[in-house]
Amino acid sequence: MTISIAPSWPLLRLLRSVTSGLRSSRGDSPRETPPAINELYHARRLSLVRLAILMVDDLPTAEDIVQDVFAALYRRHGADLRGLADPHAYLTTAVLNTARSALRRRRTARSYVPPPPPAPSPAAEEEALLSEADTEILAALGRLTARQRQVVVLRYWSDLSEAEIATVLDISRGTVKSTASRALTILRDALQETRQ
Repeated sequence: MTISIAPSWPLLRLLRSVTSGLRSSRGDSPRETPPAINELYHARRLSLVRLAILMVDDLPTAEDIVQDVFAALYRRHGADLRGLADPHAYLTTAVLNTARSALRRRRTARSYVPPPPPAPSPAAEEEALLSEADTEILAALGRLTARQRQVVVLRYWSDLSEAEIATVLDISRGTVKSTASRALTILRDALQETRQ
């Protein structure tokens, strides 16, 4: 008794692809010529851009990567790709490597922290016009907090009253008095240190 098995369509497709692959590898049919670079560009560009987007997550960068890969391929092999065994594999590998390089450059650029700008130095004439006592006072003022400096400058440079200072700084008169007292103590101590 013989059993007949009806072939299924997926199995037939698989058999045809295997046998056609064997025929071409044995040399029964003429070897396929690789596509020209412009044909390859039109056939593979979109799929390569999609691949690059998955790597770099940025459409303009992905398009630049694919464009750079095709430009490098043209520079290396020309419009005729006969010297290239598998141009599709070459393009995929080149896109992945170029995307990795772009990610490395991006990571390096993001990790760079610029040094802080140098502190502005006073002009030479300013230092020449200041007496030694003036420079000592400016150095002592540098030890005060911002609020203490504001109170001292408004009180002793601008000649404002405690009530006017309280209005300008939006604080109470008692805060103005206590802040001025603490600031003067710090200034006296700083000036005594420099004179000893």
